[in-house]
Amino acid sequence: QVQLVESGGGLVQAGGSLRISCAATGRTFGSSALAWFRQAPGKERAFVGAIDWSGNVIKIADSVKGRFTISRDNARNTGYLQMNSLKPEDTAVYYCVLPDHYGLTWSAAEVIGSWGQGTQVTVSS
Repeated sequence: QVQLVESGGGLVQAGGSLRISCAATGRTFGSSALAWFRQAPGKERAFVGAIDWSGNVIKIADSVKGRFTISRDNARNTGYLQMNSLKPEDTAVYYCVLPDHYGLTWSAAEVIGSWGQGTQVTVSS
C-alpha cells in the first residue's frame, strides 16, 4: 500500500509562485504515473495535470497550461507541482495521486489509485 504526503502549500499573493511536493512511500513510485488535482470550496475535485513514470506530460488542464509544471524525482520518490503566475482562482486544496486507472477525461471519479491528504494553497488578490 502506498502513502502519499503533500507539503509546501501556503498563502501567496497573486502573480507569485509556489512549489508543492508529493512524497511517496510504500511502493515503487518510479513505475507509476503521477497526477495532481485540486478542489476549491463548494466545487468538485478538478484535474490539474499528469505525467508518466519518466516525466513526460500526459495531459495538462487548459486553466493552468503555461503556468504550472509537473515534475518528479524518482530517486527521491517525490513529485512536484510548480505553480507560477498564480491567480486567486487557483485557491484550492491540491492533491496528488498515483493512478492505477484513469479515464480519458481525467475525471476524479474515474481515477483509481492512492491519494494524498491534500495541501491548501491560497492566493490573495
